[in-house]
Amino acid sequence: MKNIVITGSTRGIGYGLADEFLKRGCSVTINGRSQDSVDKAIGALGGMHGHDRLAGRPGDVTDLATHQALWDAAAASFGRVDMWINNAGMGHPMLKVWEMPVEMVNQVVDINLKGAIWGSRTAIRGFLLQGGGHLYNMEGFGSNGRLRVGLSLYGTTKSGLRFLSRSLTAETKGTPVKVSTISPGIVITELLTDPFKDDPKGLERAKWVFNALGDKVETVTPWLVERMMANDKSGAAIDYLTNTKVMGRFATAMFRRRDLFSDKVP
Repeated sequence: MKNIVITGSTRGIGYGLADEFLKRGCSVTINGRSQDSVDKAIGALGGMHGHDRLAGRPGDVTDLATHQALWDAAAASFGRVDMWINNAGMGHPMLKVWEMPVEMVNQVVDINLKGAIWGSRTAIRGFLLQGGGHLYNMEGFGSNGRLRVGLSLYGTTKSGLRFLSRSLTAETKGTPVKVSTISPGIVITELLTDPFKDDPKGLERAKWVFNALGDKVETVTPWLVERMMANDKSGAAIDYLTNTKVMGRFATAMFRRRDLFSDKVP
């Protein structure tokens, strides 16, 4: 049995990962911004898997104390932390950098990048003290260097996260700590659709790409979890949507009628 901590896990991909780890007999400590969101997620997950392998703590991931409280809760409940996943992230409307409100810039950078830095710091220090563990950072658009007008800020944070992950892999070499990345590809969650809240026509135009290349949470998370549990290598990059898969899906898109938005996963 492994003990897993997942930030930003009361909904979306984080919630899906928690569900899949629980299915495989792991213990999971979840995190969300509010006590209410954590309670609801624990209630739903506990109803499916029982409450004895579940713990949770609310908190803002931009605050270092949140991460330490999360580690302490997991250690108190299950004895140790075997895997820490920096999953919490925030998107933004499709705006150019100079069009974005200052507060939004601060939030996106703080959550996506500083939150991962604080989480990595907490996890690695804890792993070193207990004698080992595996840190995973959740990549996203921008991690591979691709560009898209309107996603410059989000992409910058994810590009920075890839650099951080590679640096941490080098810095922990020779220690019992491992650092790797996971990339879920295009997943139909609020993180994907929220940027189009004020641009419904833009979402309609983008749907053909999302339907061709995307998947739902319940399709992607089992694939990711199986590989994370099997991986014992530091520096691993577990990528769901590879370039080969992208080319194959585009080639068959006209023959595959998909509507991932007809029953969107919250």
